[in-house]
Order: sequence, then C-alpha cells, then structure tokens
Amino acid sequence: MNKQTTVCLILVILSGAAAAGGAPAAFRFEESEGNYLKLFDGDKPVLVYNFGMILKDGVPERYRRSCYIHPVWGLDGEVLTDDFPRDHYHHRGIFWSWVRVEVEGKVYDPWAVNGCPARFEKWLERKTTPDAAVFGVQNGWYVDDRKVVDEKVFVTVHPADPFGRAMDLDLTFTAADKPVRIGGELPLKKGYGGFGIRFAPRVPVPAPPGQPKAKAATQRAAMTTPDGRQPDNVIGGVAPWADYSALFVDAKTTAGIAAFIHKSNPKFPNTWLLREYGYIGPTWPGIEWETLAPGKPLNLKYRVYVHRGDVKAGRVAEAYERYVNSGL
Repeated sequence: MNKQTTVCLILVILSGAAAAGGAPAAFRFEESEGNYLKLFDGDKPVLVYNFGMILKDGVPERYRRSCYIHPVWGLDGEVLTDDFPRDHYHHRGIFWSWVRVEVEGKVYDPWAVNGCPARFEKWLERKTTPDAAVFGVQNGWYVDDRKVVDEKVFVTVHPADPFGRAMDLDLTFTAADKPVRIGGELPLKKGYGGFGIRFAPRVPVPAPPGQPKAKAATQRAAMTTPDGRQPDNVIGGVAPWADYSALFVDAKTTAGIAAFIHKSNPKFPNTWLLREYGYIGPTWPGIEWETLAPGKPLNLKYRVYVHRGDVKAGRVAEAYERYVNSGL
C-alpha cells in the first residue's frame, strides 16, 4: 500500500466515524451542588446559570436569590460579570427583574431582592450540538408560597468566532391566575428594571507618586451605542443596542459585552440605563406599568454578544446586523 492510498484510507475512516456520530459536540453541561449549571465550549467555561438559592459569604441573608446567569467568561477565559458587588448587592450578572411588581394592590421589588422572588421549578430543555448549546428553564415568581407569574427562559449559546460569541435569551412571562403589573424605578423617574448586565470590576490604576491610595482610580470603561461613545451615566437614551468594554481585573486585554434588543420587543428600540461603574440595561417599560394577564404571555428577546477588544475590534455593529438579518 503506497503513501497516497494510506492517506485516502485514513480520511475515509475519519469521515465514516464523523458520519456515525463519532465526532463529539464542542459544548457540554456540568451540574454541581444542586445550584449551578455550567456550560463549557471544549475545555473553556462559557457561563453558569444559577438555579439554586445563592448567597455570597458576608452578604446579608435578604439578598439570597436565584434564576440568573453568572459568571460569564470572555473568549480568553476572563470573567466579565459580577455578583453581589459591594455598591449594589442586588446586582447579579445577567438578570431580568423589575423594581415594581404589583400583586393585588401590593408592590414588591424583586430587582432589589425585596419580595416576589423568582424560584427554579424544572428544566424544560438541555441539549448540545456542534452548532449550539440550549437550555430551557421554568421558574415562578412567588408571594409566600403562591405562584403569581410563570417564567420560561430559553438560552441558546452559539460557537465563538475570532471576534466574539452570541447568546440568545428568550424570556416569557405569564400571570398565573390574576393580573400582575410590572414597572421600572419611579421616584427618581430613571425607569430602570427588566433585563440588565452587571460587569466585573476593572483593573485598578495605581495612585500617582506621593498621592494617598484613596486617590487611586480604576481603568475607565467605554459605553457605546450606534450613536457613538456615551457619557459615564446615561438615563433614557434610545438605541437598539449598547456595549460595555473595559480592561477587567481577570483579563490581560480589553474585552466587553453588548446587549441587543430584538425588534419584536415592545416599544423597540428602548431607552437605556448606562452606568460607567459597571451596568447596562434597557429600561422597559420604564416608569409606566405593563400588565401581565393570565393566558396572555409577554415575550422578550435579547442577544448578548461577548467579544474581544473594544466595540470596534469586537465588530459589535456587524454582529448586531447579523442578528437583525438572522431571522431569529
């Protein structure tokens, strides 16, 4: 048997093995401690969905919570999200919750982990293929032991390319037996609440020589929308997407996450709350009420785009155009 024949035979054998399902999928799930579902792409961690009731050491018991995503890792293994940050203990990775949830005339604040918590109920789907990893969850919003809203979450994670990775979130909320109203922050008319991302701390900048440590700062973050770079604090700017990029403490180079709003979402494109200290999120329905009615599901869709570099290097605008044209 000559060398050329041997090479051809090897290729045929490998092709046959792949056709028979011999090539393993890149994605895999790993469940641990009855609290966490971790997704890997090969040996690289991608994200953790927290389905148990989570509390960090040293944080008051009242902030124990469930049903959110953290950590989210960048393409080079850096942690991009935060949980239980000291300045806002209630902030939690990628999450979806409202400041005002009214049930039979009483208002709760699950955004701040103050009543009407979300609780995990069961898995709806969990599968991996070479093209995607998908998991589905059924949760409930509860007042004491009474379920008042049914929440279904489906997350689809796509393979990474050299620039970034897309993750789609499909969220459906249905009032259980009586209408429930949801709304954003009202007293200061900031309207925040709903879908949001809390980012990991950034690399500290040493204080100048002779200056006290208290004068030290951190690396600045860049927050960007299709209209360009935004100020440090934005309340109400309208855009279909927003990006937050920085040098995070667990990273060697700049990375970021952009949030894309699906065009089918109510009042698209929405207003935003952008905070340079480490938060971005659309503010829907804002200071107005939205009513969840029994038998009438509310569906919200978002894409999270994790990328290398800043908004330009990560090709965020191009990634958004692909999302718009994907038909999803």
